[in-house]
Amino acid sequence: MSFAAAIKDAFDVDSKLEIGKPSQFDVIVDGELIFSKQSAGRFPELQEVLDAMSKRRAG
Repeated sequence: MSFAAAIKDAFDVDSKLEIGKPSQFDVIVDGELIFSKQSAGRFPELQEVLDAMSKRRAG
């Protein structure tokens, strides 16, 4: 399952892809950075992104 499909399924929201710098992968929710590939040094796991989004939405 793609990140976009999983986010749609879990939260009923549409995500969008924005082209950034080469090898950049950031996940931003409501203007807040919740994952940065550059900071972590790796690509995120899908469940990790979903968990961070759940936590962000819970407050």
